[in-house]
Amino acid sequence: MLFKTPLLDKPAPGWKRDLPGPNEPPSIEPYPPVLTNPPNHVDDVYLELARATVRTRGVGVWLAVFFLLLSIIPPFMWIAIFRTTGDIPSFVFHFFGLFAFIAPIWGGVYIWRMDTSAPRDEPIRFNRARRKVYVYRFRHNGLKPFSRSAWGAHPEVYDWDNLHAEACSIYGAMGSGGLIETVTLAVLEPGTRKVIDRFHFAHELQQGEMYWAMAQLFMQQGPQALPSFPRPPRDWNNEKIRFNLARRLAPKVHWPEAIDLESRSAPSMHD
Repeated sequence: MLFKTPLLDKPAPGWKRDLPGPNEPPSIEPYPPVLTNPPNHVDDVYLELARATVRTRGVGVWLAVFFLLLSIIPPFMWIAIFRTTGDIPSFVFHFFGLFAFIAPIWGGVYIWRMDTSAPRDEPIRFNRARRKVYVYRFRHNGLKPFSRSAWGAHPEVYDWDNLHAEACSIYGAMGSGGLIETVTLAVLEPGTRKVIDRFHFAHELQQGEMYWAMAQLFMQQGPQALPSFPRPPRDWNNEKIRFNLARRLAPKVHWPEAIDLESRSAPSMHD
């Protein structure tokens, strides 16, 4: 079921339409041949889907190197002017020179970390027995490109019934350029339409809608409702990476032990 006006009090940026709720019938039937990746894992308890906030990896590292090389131009210009004229450049020259030195370093470090610090996969687990969703979220902060605490994977746990999927479409100046289509998941305050959190779910509307439909089918009916995939799951942590420097440097997926156990198991009598 599709809606013409946003259901949430604050729709996602670039909102295009709302997708069916967690316990509503899917709007589309998953078709494996058009999906980028098969599920990482599926059994009677949980379904794990691959996910990535950074769509293209490997270009940013070389762009970062270019930015860092740009940062050495102002010091060389200052030295060249001093040696040629013997005069100390003006305050205005210092101001703009300092900006031209800091900006490329700042941007280069940010682009480098975006390309290399994101995990090889950012999986999302749908636990049917617990009706919980476990998200391996990569968090980053462009205002703190040198910070350790502001960057890294931080698993989050949400209630399945509090999720809401939205199809979004925005124009981007970089990356894939032009129109960028994604599906995001909003976390709602129980019993309301108030958004308390939101995160990326999938690139491209058709794929995102199909992956959301897979999650719905699994949570509503179980693994038998999912289609079969011709390809085996991808081993993100141990895949052979030859030429993509960003993926070679990217950290492997490592769930905290307690969350890993909980997300893969059904509740016991003592829970």
